Amino acid sequence: MKTSNFNRPRLLIVGCGDVGMRLLPLLSRHFRVFATTSQPERRAELRAAGAVPLVADLDQPATLRRLDGLAPWVVHLAPPPADGVLDTRTRNLTAVLPAGGRVVYISTTGVYGDCGGALFDETRPVAPRNARALRRVDAERTLRRWARRTGAALSVLRVPGIYGADRLPLKRLQQGTPALIEADDVYTNHIHADDLAAIIIRALYRALPNRIYHAVDDSDMKMAQYFDAVADAFKLPRPPRLPRAQLQQVVSPALLSFMSESRRLRNDRIKRELGVRLGYPTVAATLAARM
Repeated sequence: MKTSNFNRPRLLIVGCGDVGMRLLPLLSRHFRVFATTSQPERRAELRAAGAVPLVADLDQPATLRRLDGLAPWVVHLAPPPADGVLDTRTRNLTAVLPAGGRVVYISTTGVYGDCGGALFDETRPVAPRNARALRRVDAERTLRRWARRTGAALSVLRVPGIYGADRLPLKRLQQGTPALIEADDVYTNHIHADDLAAIIIRALYRALPNRIYHAVDDSDMKMAQYFDAVADAFKLPRPPRLPRAQLQQVVSPALLSFMSESRRLRNDRIKRELGVRLGYPTVAATLAARM
């Protein structure tokens, strides 16, 4: 059994949080999986889930030496740093990624900025509006340059709001945080955490080189509708609604930025090219099923 495991191809998960933990049971059947963490106390958890834990800090290049050429398959889940407009973590990582490998990078739909509710596919140019999105664009461009230079196969999954049983805005609803009135509300996009893990697996095997994919479900709903659906499913009061001018006086700037970008993303490419069949096609249907 051990010999068989050692003979499996090596795969590295960089930043093994919630989605990474969902990936581990799917990947460990076919790969010898290594997973990074910056928290030494998580090593036992990762080992129990089937990974070889590696303590590494993307902010400290010296700690990445063990990753140098370690695995030809890589899933990059680590977020950028909290400040600045450059993703220095991804820049540090590319120094140790193997030439000619296959990398799946988990980016964000925030790179498009506000699209006024438009429906679009992956050919739309990016237009980041805040530092958080600028860091993601920098990460994508850094990885593209690295892939062209080394002959690696890169695929970028642009991911919206991730939800799941333990990833719902229940605290916000319990606190009565207001939402926007219909006239000011924005379209949002969603993906269930388990579906995202499945899409990553598909991308590892089937993604075209240097290709962008929208990892989004079939939902077509505005943000307040989403909050209402969660509230109804959990028998909580629906949030009060305010015009944008009033809302910006009572919510944090960070929250307001999420409520200021409206877009609807097409997901034909993940279905056509990756063969994705969503287990949770819409948020509304998923929430209704638990009622």
